[in-house]
Amino acid sequence: MSAQGEGRVRQLRLVASVPEGEDFEATLAFYRDVLGMPVQESYEAEGDARVVILDAGRATLELSNAAQVRFIDRVEAEGKPSAALRVALEVDDSVAATDDAVAGGAELVAEARETPWRSMNSRLNGPAGLQLTLFQELDGPDEA
Repeated sequence: MSAQGEGRVRQLRLVASVPEGEDFEATLAFYRDVLGMPVQESYEAEGDARVVILDAGRATLELSNAAQVRFIDRVEAEGKPSAALRVALEVDDSVAATDDAVAGGAELVAEARETPWRSMNSRLNGPAGLQLTLFQELDGPDEA
């Protein structure tokens, strides 16, 4: 394995297609304004084509086997199954971010709760069909 930062992949970009008929502006406002992801780039093309790339901080890819997914679902969402692709966003305050997300239009799946791995996690269904976990690390880098 190569050392951290030496891999071939330079960026992980999750592409979420806003379905036809769903309000693109409201979806953009949710992720940009409610969750606080600033616009990094945006482009427009003919036929009202539009893309906005939001800065979500550091990206990682978490691969979990079926047993781990069942465990996470049990801990994080009272056993409600997660989507095959779930977007986990680290925030400073998961309770406040969850409240803001719900007020901004997300559907609450499970309130924030402490996990065995010392994070405070909530589960939501957000715009553009994305299932979200908002998580707050409870142990700082010096405490781990």
